[in-house]
Amino acid sequence: MRRRLINSTLAVVLVVIAVFGVSLVIVETRTISSSAQESVDSEALRLISVIESRLLGSERINPAVLAEQIDDKRYALVKMPGRAPIEVGKRPGGRVITATETGEHGETVTVEESRSAVTREVGRTLMIIGAVALLAIVSAVLLAVRQADKLASPLTDLAETAERLGSGDPRPRHKRYGVPELDRVADVLDASAERIARMLTAERRLAADASHQLRTPLTALSMRIEEISLTDDPETVKEEAHIALAQVERLTDVVERLLTNARDPRTGSAVVFDLDEVVKQQIEEWRPAYRGEGRAIVCSGKQGLSAVGTPGAVAQVLAALIENSLMHGGGTVALRTRVTGNQAVIEVTDEGPGVPADLGARIFERTISGRNSTGIGLAVARDLAEADGGRLELLQQQPPVFALFLSRTAQSREEPERPVR
Repeated sequence: MRRRLINSTLAVVLVVIAVFGVSLVIVETRTISSSAQESVDSEALRLISVIESRLLGSERINPAVLAEQIDDKRYALVKMPGRAPIEVGKRPGGRVITATETGEHGETVTVEESRSAVTREVGRTLMIIGAVALLAIVSAVLLAVRQADKLASPLTDLAETAERLGSGDPRPRHKRYGVPELDRVADVLDASAERIARMLTAERRLAADASHQLRTPLTALSMRIEEISLTDDPETVKEEAHIALAQVERLTDVVERLLTNARDPRTGSAVVFDLDEVVKQQIEEWRPAYRGEGRAIVCSGKQGLSAVGTPGAVAQVLAALIENSLMHGGGTVALRTRVTGNQAVIEVTDEGPGVPADLGARIFERTISGRNSTGIGLAVARDLAEADGGRLELLQQQPPVFALFLSRTAQSREEPERPVR
């Protein structure tokens, strides 16, 4: 492309120079020839005037007097009736420019000049025109190279950007070139890069969320299966199998929920559900893990509360908070249900050191963790709570108190607070 631009620009310049240069040469040649002829004519006329004036004054006419009136490079021949011809200067050879004038008394003056002077003048003019033409050609080539670089380099950059997008590097370059058409292509490529980046981010986020959210249910399910494999009691097998099936259903719900949030985080399937059942299920599911660590998990607070949301999502939020207390907290973990206004609240607290002061405002951000963990759990929990129309907050840092706020229905039956159990 660069070569084509240079060649096309150079061709246009050469055509322009050829058309105008030839015309200028013709005009200048004619002008120089006409000027030389007029100069010789003028000199002949001046000589005839001098001769006539001297004849009228009866003055002498000799070569010395006439030599003062003409250019020393010219030749003059004066013929007067009854007198010998007078020659001034050396007669030129070859082609000459001639002018002849006749006086009132029959005298004639012929002035000649060699055409070589005209040829030299024309040659100098041609050299000047040629030099200007050469300068124009060099300037045109330089401008063509610059313009070619200005157009070819952006196209090369855009091709590299498109190649990077195809190879899986979606970083936009935000580079513009001052050419509207090329800038438009750059805008489209940057917009495509941003869309691809968002898609890749969403896929990576889904993979990370799925890995984190499925780990706990799968661990609990494996524990139930181990219990079944180690016992011969049919009743225990039946009970553990029933619990395992319930966990499989919750696991299925987690997967569906993750896929739904990946497609559209605003999509919800909120229903009215019994909050006590979700809390009880989480207590039973996590109690073996806490017992294995020599710790306890208890619940207290209002009973008979109904909330609006997705039971599976609420269970996952509570699971994330309970797991967070298991990994980073200490002592007994307590779940407490209460009512504030038209909202049902579940608080999760433990007796550990709490959340560091410098992480309090950022605890729900992804990759933020006070220990060597992924920092995904609390961020996913917050997203799940907000997708259900609720919210997850850190009410207190030391000791840590996390609170899940859910919309409360008018059908909730408030019963006395349950004892700690």
